[in-house]
Amino acid sequence: MNPGTVSSLINGNRKFSVYQLDRLTEAMRHPIGYYYERYIPEYLADASPNWRRMSPFLENCAKLNKLDCIQQVVNMLLDKLGYATPLFELAEKLFEDGLYEAAAILYENVALSENKQHSERLAICQYRLFQSRQGDDQEKNYEAAVQFGTYVERLDELDQLDGLKALANTYRALHKWDKVELFAKALGEKAEIQYKLSKRQHRVKKEDSKQPSFPLFAYWAFSHLLRGQACDERGDYEQALYHIKKYANLSWVTDTDEETSRWKNKYEEWAVVNMYAIKLLSGERNVLPDYVAYISSRKDEVLPALDIILEAANRYHFDVDDILKQFEADISSYLGQQKVESFYTQRFITERFIHFSRKLALYYLRKSMFSDGFRSLLICMEISIAINNRIQAMRCMRLFVSFQEHAPSNTRAFYRKLVNAVGEDEE
Repeated sequence: MNPGTVSSLINGNRKFSVYQLDRLTEAMRHPIGYYYERYIPEYLADASPNWRRMSPFLENCAKLNKLDCIQQVVNMLLDKLGYATPLFELAEKLFEDGLYEAAAILYENVALSENKQHSERLAICQYRLFQSRQGDDQEKNYEAAVQFGTYVERLDELDQLDGLKALANTYRALHKWDKVELFAKALGEKAEIQYKLSKRQHRVKKEDSKQPSFPLFAYWAFSHLLRGQACDERGDYEQALYHIKKYANLSWVTDTDEETSRWKNKYEEWAVVNMYAIKLLSGERNVLPDYVAYISSRKDEVLPALDIILEAANRYHFDVDDILKQFEADISSYLGQQKVESFYTQRFITERFIHFSRKLALYYLRKSMFSDGFRSLLICMEISIAINNRIQAMRCMRLFVSFQEHAPSNTRAFYRKLVNAVGEDEE
């Protein structure tokens, strides 16, 4: 830095930019950000805040995860009129860069400043907060979905599709099927409208116009896939088949580009798999060989299919030992790490794994294979507690109690440890 600049800074004749502060901090052999807490009251707390000085400071704080500093600066800015827009724009940049916690602070405060308005910007803030709050804790996922659900209709038409899809997926993981059906139905209706609008000859697609994240027909098909699963979970297999047939036949989609073909193939494959699943859950054991043959070459479908097969086996007392033997390596991998490379999201896989491991435990325990049964059960219970899925944890506890007389002492000790962990969370 220029010696005259340094002299002016040291003597208090000019104010530090965050860039200059970082250079001086490095020269003093301190880590970048060492003086940030002091920088706020001494240099930023002006009667007239300077956005050119505050914006790079906020970005640096985000990169260094100095969230308290961000909150202090935002509190100062929102007392002044006109800062909601630049704060929102910076939040979007941070979100795009994956700095979700820092972005969330900005979104929360911008939302508060616009809370009495019905603006699209308020809806986007709530959407981003919902996205950033999705994680392993099921209670927090539910709270975020409830909060965002009242704002999704205020997004623009294309963002609504992604918002509704995300809400339906969250409630799907939570097994709240009425909510899944509600948002999936809205998704299908809006996707159908957008698809028809896109096909009108006078509607010309501009190169710089906003495009959907997926082909519009794929949102429509996903709506029926979700509704079919909701019907399946309620035991309404006839209605589930109706929805499966909807996305099984996509011949009306006339586009021939690579992405369209890829999604059409995916839905056709999912329709085949789900058709097998519905028939099996209805008690048609004769479809098992074809079902197993179909999933054998489709790695993504093995865990969901085994989950369905075990549910049917437990319900109708099928013997599926040979199938479990065939997929023994896959099952060991699931039980050992619960991290699977797959088309599906990790959250969906974790939820499916919980269901699978509990059903596997029930299958083994009923066959007096107690070592395997308790191993699967305790793994299921441990993961359920870790992601705050209390319903599944309680189901595991009830199943353990039913067979506890067959549990060895070390298994009982580990079970008590898990139960105590649930008690500590309640406190």
